Amino acid sequence: MKLIEEIFELYRGRIRGTEEDLDLIALTILEETSREDLLELIHELSTEELQYFFRLYIFETLKEKWSGEEIELSAYQNRELH
Repeated sequence: MKLIEEIFELYRGRIRGTEEDLDLIALTILEETSREDLLELIHELSTEELQYFFRLYIFETLKEKWSGEEIELSAYQNRELH
């Protein structure tokens, strides 16, 4: 994706590339991008890029749900022990 290449070149050598750095970059870009611009970027994706995009979305969303479920379950189990 052209956007990713541009971002990579812009920040290459300027950041360490930690998860925190990358999350901050992503959030900053999304705050400055309109819905229409996001949809235009999606339309420019190849089929493989679009599938990868949704695979990551599905994976991360399910991971969050399972993590939340584990927290809820452990809180419930702890109440049962008391």
